Amino acid sequence: MRRALILTVAAVALAACGEPAETAATPAEKVAATAPVSDAVAQSPAVLTAVDLRRVCRAGLAAIHGQQLADIELTGLEGQVVNAQWRAPVDGGIMKAQCRAGDGLVVWKPLDLPDPEAVRWMDQAGDAVVRYVIRGEEIEITQTLPDGTTQQAMMPVRAEEEVS
Repeated sequence: MRRALILTVAAVALAACGEPAETAATPAEKVAATAPVSDAVAQSPAVLTAVDLRRVCRAGLAAIHGQQLADIELTGLEGQVVNAQWRAPVDGGIMKAQCRAGDGLVVWKPLDLPDPEAVRWMDQAGDAVVRYVIRGEEIEITQTLPDGTTQQAMMPVRAEEEVS
């Protein structure tokens, strides 16, 4: 959570001195333009089934927030948006977020934050780009941070765990 808040503040500060909003490339556009073509694309359909959407969002939120898969509780599905929650590691409170995924990208939105402007989809310039690849029973999550560094995680999320 702290990382997301820091990234949000940094994005606002950088946006103020960067390109005009209408010409700035989003993080997804920057990564897509430089992403190598691989056979992994075939394993990431544009529209996910409800089961795969839950699998990808559970893996993505766990990787983004440094949580164990078992700690991410999926609380609902609204069309192509997954609702989730987990215990905050610092104070034991409940963190809530929404997630959507498709075309190899995971996008999330924090919920219930004190600053209403921070409750937004994390898909703007200055936000990390989170990609996924479904590899059978595992979901590979790769985060590309605004400084160009990447973090990668393999999350074992079996399809039968997500059927409900």
